[in-house]
Amino acid sequence: MEELITNKAEKVLLVRYAEIHLKGLNRPFFEQKLIENIKLSLRGIPNRVDREQGRIYIVGIPEERFDEAVERLKRVFGIHSISPALAVGKDWDLVCDAAYELMEAQIAKKPDLSFKVFARRSDKHYFMNSDQINRELGHLVLERFPSVHVDIHKPEVSLSVEIREKAYVYAEEIPCANGMPVGTAGRAMLLISGGIDSPVAGYMMAKRGIVLSAVHFYSYPYTSERARDKVVELIRLLSTYAGNIRLHLVPFTDLQMAIYDNCPDKETTIIMRRLMMELAERIAKEDGAKALITGEALGQVASQTLESLCATDDAVSMPVFRPLIGFDKDEIMDYSRRIGTYETSILPYEDCCTVFVPKHPVTRPVVEDIRASEASYDFSELIEKALAETEVLVVKASDPKLI
Repeated sequence: MEELITNKAEKVLLVRYAEIHLKGLNRPFFEQKLIENIKLSLRGIPNRVDREQGRIYIVGIPEERFDEAVERLKRVFGIHSISPALAVGKDWDLVCDAAYELMEAQIAKKPDLSFKVFARRSDKHYFMNSDQINRELGHLVLERFPSVHVDIHKPEVSLSVEIREKAYVYAEEIPCANGMPVGTAGRAMLLISGGIDSPVAGYMMAKRGIVLSAVHFYSYPYTSERARDKVVELIRLLSTYAGNIRLHLVPFTDLQMAIYDNCPDKETTIIMRRLMMELAERIAKEDGAKALITGEALGQVASQTLESLCATDDAVSMPVFRPLIGFDKDEIMDYSRRIGTYETSILPYEDCCTVFVPKHPVTRPVVEDIRASEASYDFSELIEKALAETEVLVVKASDPKLI
């Protein structure tokens, strides 16, 4: 029965991970979380996930959904790369037949391609060692396909053979999102404005294993319903990488008007940011988040000078993660395009941070002065009202649902 199973070439996806290898005794936890996330990403596509000696294999994917499965897996944090492979029995003729089939597909794209054979032999009882496999299979490929040539330094195709409990043969390595599996580093709350920066910041922290929650502040009627829809769509795009995200939509109009009516004009932006941070921290604690995330970059605008960031952080006790702190705007925009959020971020719907901007905002605020200005008006009742009226959505890659 074993021969009947292994002698038939089976198309599988070989999944590689990189940083997880460094995790020592904690490695099984990270591997298991990655497998869970792989299964979630492939929900609705028939498959089976197997693990063996630093490799994950996905089998049973229908041929017509193979490309879809690859596209989904490319967004799973923790996966370094994937290879469509043929799994066969370890009989040498079967290994060669699989290699010929894969090379034919590559030669159809470029007849005179360069290649090398790269073998790994985990089964030390196999009748050839890795170097012998490289030489013999390379020789047979050259005989069968006279148009190709060997280049061991910079080959266009690396024909790889792994001899394990089966033989796995592949000729392609597809880069993936890398990073750490989401769910291995706790939960944090992303302050998302609707602009270019904050979705990138959320992506970067999810890539380090953070489970994202998110909070957005809106100011009806000064911001439109379309601005809200834009933020929901940005969170949906993030969820294709980070999994389901709870989005908290906080009405901020009354607080914003109170700030502008009762605080010095040049300090209004800083005080607005402080109250947003205070609200975000309150929501984060209720949501089980241990840190806040913002898309701020040092010196980009007046509220992002070193003194302004210190004055903002003074309003909360949680750590504030700013993964973009050393990026310039062009770098952030490039990242945004790469992860697919840029076109949505640039839609021309204003958020509450862009309305009522003072002409001359303070760029070197003194924390004690900002505290005094903020204390001159009692915002506590408006804060409680905003929290009570906060709307929560669970945003999935497919459909946001109100809870």
